[in-house]
Amino acid sequence: MPNELIINARPHETRVALVENGVVVELHIERGTGQELMGNIYRGRVVRVLPGMQAAFVEIGLERTAFLYVSDVYNDFVDLEKIMLENNKANEDPYFTESETPQSGSLHGVSFQIEDLLHEGQTIMVQVAKEPIGTKGARLTSHISIPGRHLVLMPTVNHIGISRRIEDREERERLRGIIEEIRPSELGFIVRTVGESASKEKLQSEMEFLVKLWANIKVEMEKRSNPELLHKDLSISLRAVRDLFTREVDRLIIDSMEEYESIMEFILAFESRLRYSVKLYEGSEPIFDAFGIEMEISRALHNKIWLKSGGYIVIEMTEALTAIDVNTGSYVGKRNPEETILKTNLEAVKEIAYQLRFRNIGGLIVIDFIDMEKKPNRERVFLALKEALKKDKAKSTILHMSDLGLIEMTRKRTRANLNRLLTEPCFYCEGRGTVKSKETICYELFRDLERECPASEEGENVHVLVNPEIDAVLREDEQESIIDLEKRLKKRITIIAKRDFHVEQYEISI
Repeated sequence: MPNELIINARPHETRVALVENGVVVELHIERGTGQELMGNIYRGRVVRVLPGMQAAFVEIGLERTAFLYVSDVYNDFVDLEKIMLENNKANEDPYFTESETPQSGSLHGVSFQIEDLLHEGQTIMVQVAKEPIGTKGARLTSHISIPGRHLVLMPTVNHIGISRRIEDREERERLRGIIEEIRPSELGFIVRTVGESASKEKLQSEMEFLVKLWANIKVEMEKRSNPELLHKDLSISLRAVRDLFTREVDRLIIDSMEEYESIMEFILAFESRLRYSVKLYEGSEPIFDAFGIEMEISRALHNKIWLKSGGYIVIEMTEALTAIDVNTGSYVGKRNPEETILKTNLEAVKEIAYQLRFRNIGGLIVIDFIDMEKKPNRERVFLALKEALKKDKAKSTILHMSDLGLIEMTRKRTRANLNRLLTEPCFYCEGRGTVKSKETICYELFRDLERECPASEEGENVHVLVNPEIDAVLREDEQESIIDLEKRLKKRITIIAKRDFHVEQYEISI
């Protein structure tokens, strides 16, 4: 089956699904709230330095201050190349990396502390390396990275890196030689995986574009006087083309003419050969329904996932970690208990690796496999998990299975996971569980309107009955989305509040 990028683009929300061999392996969502911060570059002001944590709080013009660890502070006397190599930044795709704990550093035996590098009131250029999650502000870095299609510009580091996924030694040397020849002095570059086999002319053209972009950012830095945005990363549709539309992806399908034209313009500028692989979806059925993606999203909001054998896994997310429990369920096997347990654990490994990637679960993860008596079987499950996670772009570290059947691991976290993005604490049960967020309910309602109200039947009025909380959101925050929907469906939509409706309940009457 072909590998595909499926994009559902609407003014209020854009969703990108990466489908490999018919299975949705990644889902990226961007809503029209303007809060997608990853990769944005800001003029920041240090508001507080915390020597005890080796970190600083930085004002960047958002509601919540962001934080900056000492290892992420750029200074001329800091050995940045060493820091980057320790973080695998020079050899990895994706290009952003993070150190999970604050730390001080040293150069030639001389230690440096956060208070030596920053002081309150200081102005500094920073980039968001990690989205705000929960009550935590955004994590910043001053090691600026500006990604292109084939290259990543690292203006604070004099370094040439080649993606480790480019394995051919001759090709790596060819690319390194080209970059060494054409790059401006003192500027660092990484050749991304899609840069394999790229011509010198193509790399030089993109390099010139990135260098000009960096020059413009520096000019903006000098012109501004307050903490504010200097450079915003591409929209999620264009980021999908830049970061996910690789040789392994056969085609991109999108359901918005406006975004289709934007993508084609981007592709013609940077990778014209891909233009034949981009298709505009014009079917009457919503695109995520047509490709079976909506069902997978709904499944991802449940904490219990059934396995084909009859076993199941349970995923529970807490403030500190994510716990995953494996159970045999109704599977009883055919021979001895050890074989039944091993088969269930191996089946669970594939599902766990899939769920971690699809739900974008990061941080500390503890997996409670079913206890196995034989050490070779425990090792087999551990190796199977390592192998299953190889396709995951996010970096992970896995410890061997303990005698209790537990595997502890970490997975790099830069954005909010799917559950946190699509749900909010349940006010019916005083925070003991979750319900769908008001935005999610509104957007599901919009999709149901598209399903039930074909545009060909012009002129009818549509009445929508909703909970008063949803009514308030539709009238105050989503008015433009409703107007856009009315134009496309050629119908007038009337919203009616029903006090006895559950917050997730709504009815559509034509």
